[in-house]
This record gives sequence, C-alpha cells and structure tokens, in this order.
Amino acid sequence: MSVHQPAEDTQPEGAQIEEEARGAAFRHGPDGGLLNLGEAVRDAAVAAAIAFILAGPFIGLYTAIAGGRLTMTSRPWGIAILVGVVFVGRLAINLLWRPVGPTIRERIGALFAARPSGALAGRGVAILSAVAIAAAVLLPFTPFGTREILDQGIKILIFTMIGWGLNVVVGLAGLLDLGYIAFFAFGAYSFALLNAYFDLGFWTCLPLAGLISAFAGILLGFPVLRLRGDYLAVVTLAFGEIIHLVLQNWDEFTGGPQGLRGIPAPTLFGIPFARGEGGFADRFGLEYTPVQRIIFLYYVILLLALITSAVTMRLRKLPIGQAWEAMREDEIACRSLGINTTMTKLTAFGIGAMFAGFAGAFFATRQGFISPESFISQDSFMFVAFVVLGGLGSQVGVVLAVAFITIITDLQQLQLYRMLIVGLSMVLIMVWRPRGLITTRRPTVRLPLPRPSTSPARA
Repeated sequence: MSVHQPAEDTQPEGAQIEEEARGAAFRHGPDGGLLNLGEAVRDAAVAAAIAFILAGPFIGLYTAIAGGRLTMTSRPWGIAILVGVVFVGRLAINLLWRPVGPTIRERIGALFAARPSGALAGRGVAILSAVAIAAAVLLPFTPFGTREILDQGIKILIFTMIGWGLNVVVGLAGLLDLGYIAFFAFGAYSFALLNAYFDLGFWTCLPLAGLISAFAGILLGFPVLRLRGDYLAVVTLAFGEIIHLVLQNWDEFTGGPQGLRGIPAPTLFGIPFARGEGGFADRFGLEYTPVQRIIFLYYVILLLALITSAVTMRLRKLPIGQAWEAMREDEIACRSLGINTTMTKLTAFGIGAMFAGFAGAFFATRQGFISPESFISQDSFMFVAFVVLGGLGSQVGVVLAVAFITIITDLQQLQLYRMLIVGLSMVLIMVWRPRGLITTRRPTVRLPLPRPSTSPARA
C-alpha cells in the first residue's frame, strides 16, 4: 500500500534550499550574512551619481532673462536635495529591505557584459535609433523646440556628422587621425570662397566642398601610407597645424585672421528665409519669425546627418568596409590575404574627409562668418574623443559621446573645467570600457554553420 506524502513534502530538495536562500536574501546580503555597510553605501552612492547625471541638468539649471539677455542660472540646492533623497532612499532599501538581485553597479556591469557583441545590439539599437530619429524630427513642434534648444541641437548634429565621418577613419579603418579639423576647414572655406569668387549658392557648393575635402584627404593619405600608430598621429596632427597656419597667414586669399564674412544662408528652392516680400513667410502667408530660419537649418543638418549615418552603415557591409575592418585588426594579415591596403587607406581618408567637408560647408552657412580660430587642433582632439568615448565603429556611441561632451563644454559654470572633465571621462572609459561606451565588434559576415549529415553511415 502506497502512502502519499503531503504536498509540502513533494517539493524537490533543491527548490526548498533555493526558496530558503531567497527568503534569507530579503533580510541579509547575497552571501547569506548581514549586508555589508560599505557595500550598501557604495551602491547608494552609485544610485545618487546616476540621478545626478540624468536629472541634474534639468533640476539644477534654468534660464532667466536679466538685463534683456537670456542667462543660465544654477540651483545647487535643487541638485543637492535630489542627490540626497536618492542616496538616503537607496541606502534605506539596502539596509532595511534588500530585494533579491544584484546591486545597481552589478546591473550596469551585466548590461554591458551580457551581450558579447556590444552593450546595445540588434533590436535594442533599432528601437533606440527609431525613437531618437522620431524625437529629432518632432522636436521643433514640441514645447522644447525653442531657439536655444534648436541651436544646441544643430551644434550636436554637426559634431555627430563629424564623429560619424571620423569613425570611418579611426573606428573602422583603425587610422588615428589627429588632423581631422583640417578637412572640416576645407569644407567651410571651400563654400565661403566659391561663393565669394563665383557667387555660388549653398546647395551648389555643398557637393563641391565634399569633393575638395575628399581630394585633400587622399593627398594626406599618400605620404602616410607606411605610417601606423603614434607616427601616423603625429603626421596628421602636423597636417592640421599646417592648414591652420596657411589659413591664418594667406591674407589675400583666405582673409587671414579677419576671416570671411557675409556667407549666405541656404534657401528652400530659391526662397530665402528673410523678412519682406519674396521671403518664405510672405510666399506661404505666414507671420515672419526668426526661428523659421533656425528650424530650416535644423532640418537641413538633420537630413545630412541621417544620410551620413546611412552611407557609413552601408559602406561597412560592402567589401570596402570589410577591408577597413580587416586592416584595423591586422594589416599584415590583411596584405597576406591579397587586400590592397594602399587603396583601402586612401578610400578611408577620402570618404572620412568628404563627410567632414559637408559638415564644414554647413557650419559656414550657419555661422555666416568663419576664421582660422574656428579650426584649431583642440577641436581635433575633441573629435577623436567622440569616437573613443562612444566606441570604435559605433554609431549610437558617437551620438551619446557628442551629446555628453557638447553639453559639458557649453555650460558656463564649467568653462574652466570642461577639458578636465573630458580628459577624466576618457581616462575612466579607458579603464572601465577600453573599447568605448558602446562597442559593435559584431562580425560583418557570418558563415553558416555546417549542417549535420543525414546520410546513413557506410559500413
């Protein structure tokens, strides 16, 4: 005769042990003992730091009109209250009620370590990109679409376009270019000089500026074909300095230190964004406001940035993109496979310089004035920081790095410490994430797995 055991006794022994450990974890630390106070404080500090980074600019900074000018004022007490509440709340949770699961620091580490192909990959990147593009398109029609926000957005998009272009050279091809600012200057001065001497408009000069910059990139590529690493960085840095000195001392052609003024703004099919008869507002029966021109410039650079992203992502999947990545990993092995490294390097320099030329032409038309002081070597270092911080070969990482560095450098309260903050960020990234914030070292081509043979084995 069989005797049925009660339901509570039929539970497997392993499940009972796991349930007891789970209940103990609510009262103790993950190791079964009392939760360590130092670990609880560190976890609370990480939570407070995250709250400071995410919500600090929105709570601690606000704009106000003083003396007829728009100024930015800080509220340090607001940031202090926010950080204090998050720290105390998280510390109380850790000490009084500790849920089962890892700490915030462990969750962050698991987020980036869970997928070997990158922090955000596959469907997550697609969703994030779609949401970001939709938000960027709708920004001018939201309450946040003020002139100041749009100006900041235009600046971020210009730097994003530059970062994606440099990502071809540094991130995909593995060529450390510290003179990238020179190609940015080529694009800006090409448009300004073509307009001054031949009276050409923005849309006519835009492709010409890209071609001139690409030609300059190919010219730079020839002397540095045999250089790698630090030697390549030094030569490209010298190239950027030479271009800066030429722009500053060639008074008859470039205007010298005085620069070039009166650079026209782009038009919409020949319709200028100006007040009066024949302008955009007059043609469409709208009330003229200066922000209409800003909105148009915003959409122009947004379109150029999206085209840059689409082209670079497509190039990566083509044979030339695969050759760039092969050369980045091992140039000697690349040569042994029969890849022409000379043409591979020249195409990387040329295509990367072309995108910088496009961005430079837009920069000139947006500013209406350019001078050699707008193209200094310090900007080249910042461009490289975009790629290094974001992650070599990562499109999304470049956007995040550009947004972070641009916001930090534009805060008036941090003008004296901006380069210190950027340098410290790079050091932390090199220690924490040597390949960048978001790495996308996924293989471009995947070989199919061999299928198991279904034929009967021969005797």
